[in-house]
Amino acid sequence: MSAEAQMREKLLIGLEPIRLDIINESELHAGHRNSPGTGESHFRILIVSPKFSGKSRVERHRMVNALLSDELAGRIHALALKTYAPEEPVG
Repeated sequence: MSAEAQMREKLLIGLEPIRLDIINESELHAGHRNSPGTGESHFRILIVSPKFSGKSRVERHRMVNALLSDELAGRIHALALKTYAPEEPVG
C-alpha cells in the first residue's frame, strides 16, 4: 500500500474528516540531503474534522501525529499540516 493510501485510511478512520486533502510533495525535495529518494517522503495534508472542535492547533497536530506515528517513524520524512474544525474557514 502506498504511503498516501496508508495515511488516508488511518486519518479517515481516526478523525472522520469531512475534507481530507493529501498532496505528495516529494518531487519538490528530490536530491535534498535528507530526502530518501523514495518518492513518498514529503506530504502536505489539509484536514477538516469535527474531532478538532475545541482543540488547539498543537492538540490537533498531536492527534494527527499519533495516528501516523508508524509512518513518521519510517517512510515519511516531512509532513506539513493544516487542521480545521468544520466551523472554521479553511485558508
